Amino acid sequence: MMRHDLPVDRWRKSSYSPDNGGQCIETQTTADALVAVGDSKNRAMGAHTFSPATWREFITAIRSGTL
Repeated sequence: MMRHDLPVDRWRKSSYSPDNGGQCIETQTTADALVAVGDSKNRAMGAHTFSPATWREFITAIRSGTL
């Protein structure tokens, strides 16, 4: 689901992302406990939201190399 109503001051980006204006994603936990993922260069596009369980599965798959 896409969201466009998220507060701009709650976004977090990875410490692995460079500070030189590179492309990266940001995340935040929404008021209804979903994980929002957005493009740091274009917040106007909105953010995709995922349940915490789905987000954990995604991160686990990346870390294990299965995705």
